[in-house]
Amino acid sequence: MNKLNKVFITGASGGIGSAICNKFKKNNFTLVITSSSEEKIKKLKQIYGDDHHYYNVDLSDYSNLDDNLNIISKDHKDISVIVNNAGLTEDNLIFRMKFNQWSKIIQTNLNSNYQIIKSLLPNMLSNKYGKIIGISSIVASTGNPGQANYVASKSGMIGLYKSIASEVARRNINVNVVSPGFISTSMTDKLNDEQKKLYLSRIPMSRFGEPKDIANIVFFLASDDSSYITGQNFHVNGGMLMV
Repeated sequence: MNKLNKVFITGASGGIGSAICNKFKKNNFTLVITSSSEEKIKKLKQIYGDDHHYYNVDLSDYSNLDDNLNIISKDHKDISVIVNNAGLTEDNLIFRMKFNQWSKIIQTNLNSNYQIIKSLLPNMLSNKYGKIIGISSIVASTGNPGQANYVASKSGMIGLYKSIASEVARRNINVNVVSPGFISTSMTDKLNDEQKKLYLSRIPMSRFGEPKDIANIVFFLASDDSSYITGQNFHVNGGMLMV
């Protein structure tokens, strides 16, 4: 692993975000993590302690995110890994979807990636090293009724990351995407037994994934073991989608 062991992670308090934070912490990374409320930040501090860095950031607010990124980019010039994990849903059929439902999801899930990478990439270029990983979704490749805004944001991420990967490939910076399928989190906990049975019938492995399944591939992509991999979208879905 490169000597610059500092990772920036958004959405640190969610199921997948927590697993990613734990994986990097166990491997002696310093965490620079964001969450969307002071209450969540307090809980994160209790879990990870004072040796790490915490920021209350509203990804849905362009200005709030921009202000925080200015601080983070100056205070943490040695960030070697970016993991854009945070995501938000506001589901509705397209003919009922309000513009603010569309724009909020696009800002939170897509525009924030542009802002974060644009702000933190210059330091990586100066350090001549970096790993950038975005968390997309299986629905970015399949579509999903009632989620036009979410699907557009997550499929937009894939195009964004591939383009950035091409721009920085010669600068020792790798840029990749991970697209989870159904992972056991608070989202799947809300499904009733009939819904779970239906979704499981579409997964060849007949089980939901675990947050650690995502954390493991994220850490692999953040390591030098993946030094010849860039511009790729990795599906982690138990065989639900094979492409």
